[in-house]
Amino acid sequence: MMAFRTAAAGLVLVLGAAACVPVSPPYAGDPAPFPGGAVNQCGALDLQYLVGAPARDLDAIRFNKPVRVIYPGTAVTMDYNADRLNFEVDRSGRISRVTCG
Repeated sequence: MMAFRTAAAGLVLVLGAAACVPVSPPYAGDPAPFPGGAVNQCGALDLQYLVGAPARDLDAIRFNKPVRVIYPGTAVTMDYNADRLNFEVDRSGRISRVTCG
């Protein structure tokens, strides 16, 4: 009977200790591109004034970072590049979003 109690107590200790091991949170995807946890490594926050402008206006601007202009229906890679500027263009040809990635 004593051996059973000792084994049961040992099992409780092992299971209790296992419950204390921290578990890493699940992958939540790429960093939020704005507003809450603003990621601005590429300078997209400084270019928000372009939202609503015609996409053709981008032709007159020189960027010192990689740029990706995304039109509706355009296939894009899913790789995340914090230095890259992304300009999303809506169906009317206007810039609808400026983000890093």
